[in-house]
Amino acid sequence: MRIHRFIVCIVVVVTLAACSSTRGRNVDAPFASYHQHLISPAMSEFWSTPDQLDAQQLIQQLDAAQIERALVLSVAYAYGDERRQVPDELTKVRAENDWTASQVSRYPERLFGFCGVSPLRAYALEEIERCTKLPHMAGVKLHLGNSGVDLRKPEHVERLAAFFAAADAKRLPIAIHIKTRTGWPYGRDEAQTFLNQVVARAPNTPIQIAHLAGAGPGYQDIIDDALSVFVEAIQSGDAKTRNLWFDVTTIATVETTPENGALIARRLRELGLQRILFGADHSIGGNPAPAAAWKIFSEKVPLTAAERRTIAANVAPYVRGR
Repeated sequence: MRIHRFIVCIVVVVTLAACSSTRGRNVDAPFASYHQHLISPAMSEFWSTPDQLDAQQLIQQLDAAQIERALVLSVAYAYGDERRQVPDELTKVRAENDWTASQVSRYPERLFGFCGVSPLRAYALEEIERCTKLPHMAGVKLHLGNSGVDLRKPEHVERLAAFFAAADAKRLPIAIHIKTRTGWPYGRDEAQTFLNQVVARAPNTPIQIAHLAGAGPGYQDIIDDALSVFVEAIQSGDAKTRNLWFDVTTIATVETTPENGALIARRLRELGLQRILFGADHSIGGNPAPAAAWKIFSEKVPLTAAERRTIAANVAPYVRGR
């Protein structure tokens, strides 16, 4: 009888280990992907793409990469693009944020969500207030390019800064794509404006700057010009950088040259590796899934194994830890 119980115990332990083997067994894999998008049926139609991506598919991708958690960023801000003139815009924004919340809620121990909104729209603060009540939605995603924010227009800067102040009052973290639209001026001046006039209004808010202050894919000279502002501010001890994080989503691609990879590695060290977060965006339109994205980053950006492990282990304050 004792032998039988011993065998049963072994079977149970082995089974439990197998069930948990998709997570936590690889210390070199990122703990989390901090920049993931899902594509709803409505957004698929809006973007005229056949591709869709739901929470179950994302979980499968995370398991394949041995990644435990993911931050899911709603793309509801896309409806706030004034070039589109979307009928019944606010209804669509709310529906997209609600859909994202419902998807994240399917896997509450592994997924966390940020609502998306255009900071220039009249309904922006109202929508964020509503979003604070949605399950498992922990913050806000902004996209300055999609939202038509021009950092050279004082009125736009003030609207954005007021939004940051409101988020700070609610202790809502922000993930932000700060690069403005293609063809618009972007570089040091815009990054300086963002840091001094916008970030300054949210002194207590964790702020995740997407794509190393760029847009992806790749890491171009104008992006390096913008990022250098944050490097210099961090190295000078500027208090405004205290809560800044930077994600490396899509900055390394299969086309990244050794010279460009070396520049990225140097910038990451200058920012401080403890501030760097992995992200993979979404696996449609040619973008790699998380496992492939981490492999590309690891191969193209010449960090040491210990440095990669530091980035992989980073846990941002708005994602539940291990």
